[in-house]
Amino acid sequence: MNLQRTSTLNQMDYTRDSKQGKSAPSTEERLDSGLDSLKEEEYQAVAAEIRGLKVDCEPPQHSQPAAAPAELQEWKTQVTEDGDTLLHLAIIHEAKDYIKSMIDLSKNTDFLNAQNDLRQTPLHLAVVTNQADVCQHLLASGCDPTLVDNRGDTPLHIACRHGNLLCFSVITQNCQKEHLHKMMAACNYHGQNCLHLASVHGFLSLVENMVELGADINAKEQHNGRSALHLAVDQQNLSLVKLLLKKGADPNLLSSGGHTPYHLTYGCSNVDIRQELYSRTDPNLRELPDSESDESEEEDESDEVDYDDIQWNGH
Repeated sequence: MNLQRTSTLNQMDYTRDSKQGKSAPSTEERLDSGLDSLKEEEYQAVAAEIRGLKVDCEPPQHSQPAAAPAELQEWKTQVTEDGDTLLHLAIIHEAKDYIKSMIDLSKNTDFLNAQNDLRQTPLHLAVVTNQADVCQHLLASGCDPTLVDNRGDTPLHIACRHGNLLCFSVITQNCQKEHLHKMMAACNYHGQNCLHLASVHGFLSLVENMVELGADINAKEQHNGRSALHLAVDQQNLSLVKLLLKKGADPNLLSSGGHTPYHLTYGCSNVDIRQELYSRTDPNLRELPDSESDESEEEDESDEVDYDDIQWNGH
């Protein structure tokens, strides 16, 4: 069975109804976990294993000093055919008691950073399922927030893609400073960092927060060299254009193709964006650059004019 999850949209950016913080159904983002390939009876067996875990958070009795570690190691090594640990499954099913117990028994261990076949860590899944409390518990217990999934996304990338302000706030406020800067600067496998993702989807609150936290407002996408301001113009988002300019975005920054944000206003209907950028753009960078193909065509045409086939044949 397929399991679909999406994060709650940032209500400061959009006004959409939600019930008790639960996320609305979406077909855009799929949580492809080990449960996808489980039949009903297999799923029930896995659920029974979770319910049967002896994860008492109290210290073991002195009369049984070696029993608890042995039991602990056994359930930590159990995974589905898709690489999900019991902690992954507990987070997917929002089994709060089991989540808490397993995290408490695994503080500062590699188990908290286990990755399934999609390279999702428990923290990735906590963001996807919009469980900010689990995010906080994982971070406080020593998980690594900089690990990436099979799309190159950190958990912070996922929060920015879906406008999940609550999980974004928990991650940025509870991780180490060097981890925060590493996550904000990292580009995923599509060449986009967290600021690019928030800009593409128009999440103004996230953009503003990241700039305040030290994100490079002029960082370029790796594939085409566009900045957040280029993306805001491309999305025809006037509010975001104004915000980025106010926060210090460079209007004269060139993309890989040699285009400024102002160049992207050509052919667009939003006159206000064009006016916002016109006075801030260097006069020498307002006209669209000539393409190499146009120049080569002009050279070819001049060659054709000089070559007179009639005179060549002497007629």
